[in-house]
Amino acid sequence: MKKWYETLFENSAKKYDNERFVKGTIGECDFIENELNYNKNLKIIDVGCGTGRHAIELTKRGYSVTGIDLSVTQIKRAKEKSESKNLEIQFLVGDARQIPFKNEFEIAIMMCEGGFPLMETDEENYEILKSVSKSIKPNGKIIFTTLNGLFPIFNSTNEFAKDKEKENAQFHNNNFDLMTFRDHFETEFEDDMGNKKRIKCNQRFYIPSEISWLLKSLGYQKIEIFGAKLGQFSREDKLTTKDFEMLVIANK
Repeated sequence: MKKWYETLFENSAKKYDNERFVKGTIGECDFIENELNYNKNLKIIDVGCGTGRHAIELTKRGYSVTGIDLSVTQIKRAKEKSESKNLEIQFLVGDARQIPFKNEFEIAIMMCEGGFPLMETDEENYEILKSVSKSIKPNGKIIFTTLNGLFPIFNSTNEFAKDKEKENAQFHNNNFDLMTFRDHFETEFEDDMGNKKRIKCNQRFYIPSEISWLLKSLGYQKIEIFGAKLGQFSREDKLTTKDFEMLVIANK
């Protein structure tokens, strides 16, 4: 039986490229470039790359990027987009919990909840962090966004969902569980083929200290966490209870 996140991204690549949350690519890549000190010799792996928006933009700027995603249709779309721009990018269909690389990259990026924290158990989410960490070199760096556990303590995820509904989806019956920090909800959407679907989903929110502990257990020495605003990532953006997402930067 398919997991909810597999169904969500199946045959939805074109609709995905028109969603509101993909509009921040340029600003996010500006930030990533700055974090890399504009060193184009660094190899990057884009985990949960979707239709390749960050990988394509960074490759256009001269970086070597490999993209990996669980969705066949998302990767197919990424390849079509990169080929239309005459860009050579390695896009792979693969599970973020089992990345087929070891000590291969200097940088890993995982934007817009690229796998983590969409898994249905904490152990599976941890496997993603472990697998990504294995793919980068001993002195490597990871940059990713994830759901901010401080947000649902002080705010309603149900109200947030109503305010932030995607162009192609509606959210129903949000129920945040304080014991597990999982938000359970239903989403209704239409795929690229016009099929209407309604699925039950759940995603894990993490408080900053949890993320720090998980990364420390994987050997990261310097861990920094900031607020994550669409297309406007900044080290000046202190994480608050109003931020739905947080930006994590960690060095081994």
